[in-house]
Amino acid sequence: MPEENSENTVAASVADTQSPKDNEKDISPGGQETSNIVAEKPQAPPGPAPPQFADGGRAAWSTVAAGWCCMFVSLGWINSIGVFQTIYEEDQLRNYSSSTIAWINSLQTFIMFGGAPFFGKIFDGYGPRYLLLGGTLFHVFGLMMMSLGKEYYQFLLAQSICSGLGASAIFYSSTNSIATWFKKKRAMALGIASSGSACGGVVTPILVAQMYRKVDFGWAVRTTAFVFLFLLAIANCFLRSALPHKPKPFHIMDFVNPLKEPRFMLVSMACFMIFLGVFLPGNFIVLDAVHHGMNGNLAFYLLAVLNAVSALGRIIAGRVADSIGRFNCMIIVNILSTIFVLAFWIPSKTNAELFVFAAFIGFTSGAFVAMVAAVIGQISDIRQIGVRNGTNFFCVSFAALIGNPIAGALIERDNGGYLYMQIFSGVCFFVGSSLFIAARVVQVGPGLKKI
Repeated sequence: MPEENSENTVAASVADTQSPKDNEKDISPGGQETSNIVAEKPQAPPGPAPPQFADGGRAAWSTVAAGWCCMFVSLGWINSIGVFQTIYEEDQLRNYSSSTIAWINSLQTFIMFGGAPFFGKIFDGYGPRYLLLGGTLFHVFGLMMMSLGKEYYQFLLAQSICSGLGASAIFYSSTNSIATWFKKKRAMALGIASSGSACGGVVTPILVAQMYRKVDFGWAVRTTAFVFLFLLAIANCFLRSALPHKPKPFHIMDFVNPLKEPRFMLVSMACFMIFLGVFLPGNFIVLDAVHHGMNGNLAFYLLAVLNAVSALGRIIAGRVADSIGRFNCMIIVNILSTIFVLAFWIPSKTNAELFVFAAFIGFTSGAFVAMVAAVIGQISDIRQIGVRNGTNFFCVSFAALIGNPIAGALIERDNGGYLYMQIFSGVCFFVGSSLFIAARVVQVGPGLKKI
């Protein structure tokens, strides 16, 4: 059990923070091994040293399996909530404008990511057990109340706030727990767990849409809640942290201090820029396809293809990142996303072209989302993983909040066209990629080093 392992921990070096210096060398063009040039490591926090990373074993992989369930019901749910925009406009909230209804989904996404500092601090002090249990109760209760909703404020309270807080607690308890078990295989482990969010993004909207058409809205949401409760029961049984957790006083500067590190600040800026644009293809590809003449029923499957292929992207990119370096892989997938959006999506008009684009952007955007926690873990002391992930995702939450309204304003500016929105998404990927390159140079300088 992790609690037993932590008691027998060998006082190890502060880990994993910090760049790939640990036991890794690079091959120069001449074939000779050269040491990495590493930026100064952040000062280790007080408290017991982290354990030696298991990088495998029953407890570690059980936590990954539990994390898969958590990702399905948290980020997978966030990937699915676009289906409710159509349902609300057709039924429960048909007297409200589309932009007013859209704030229900935007606020839920904001709360999902914005809860990071609070839940990260709880994780660092107490571990995942009570955090996951509380998240389970809030998420399922929120969905049950959502199924009974009739008024706008009821959906705002149940779906955006209650369910959003629960999903946030579930998400951060799982990602932070997995990071404590793995070092060399961290990106792969997080990628496997993150594939659960892609599966959730495929299964949940189909389940909701079919139940809504054949039964009613209430039972569509309640059925989803029961499926989530089953998966969360599994997660509560198996999710564990490999660290000893000791409560510490709350200091706001714990969340501010990481931003004083140039490499962390650059990574957070990169994540902010990419999160401005990363959800736009998924949110608008169906509408864009219908705009170009695709049948509405067929266009619905574009989102299913995007989410299904993103599961492969999360797993494959995680494995590749552990081999070639997490920063290197992150830069590559975001440059590819830039190319796919600007050079492929914009000229795509036919059904075949749009389905190919959906597959391509699903692969690279899924890889990006899966690797964010792995990149933060690489430049952080593992004992501060909750707080540092919290700082990064809190910054990201504002991008998730304003990305869709900006896109909507650009579509309106383009008289219902999607070109301006597509350019905006591509530019966000490009700027984010450039900032990741800058963060990489700050750590090891130019050159083809593994990092």
